[in-house]
Amino acid sequence: MAKFKVDKSARYARTHEWVRMEDGVATVGISDFAQDALSDVVFVELPEVGEIVAAGSMAATVESVKAAEDVISPVSGEVIEVNSALESTPEIVNERPFETWFYRVQPAGTIDAELAALLGPDEYEQFMDEAAH
Repeated sequence: MAKFKVDKSARYARTHEWVRMEDGVATVGISDFAQDALSDVVFVELPEVGEIVAAGSMAATVESVKAAEDVISPVSGEVIEVNSALESTPEIVNERPFETWFYRVQPAGTIDAELAALLGPDEYEQFMDEAAH
């Protein structure tokens, strides 16, 4: 079984997205487990700045040589920035999944409950171990 990296400063959705809170802004990407399952990422469709995303709803799409997968937003709020580098170099998702964020959200008032519903780093490691068996 491969051991996947986990960012200890992030919280995780069971759909393998991560979110980090930095200065009141939520930064969202996909986990090392997710990028590995997708294999070679060839295209990323990002949300629009100003778009309202809801926790548990599709916010972006990642296409690889194997499949296209929805990126499910782990938190709700307004998209305030997208990582435009992904448009020309989507493969950086495979190379650096925790440095390569997809979008940033100004969180809604429900952020504390949404973060509490996500997995912590240790819980996520256990979840990945169980998923691998």
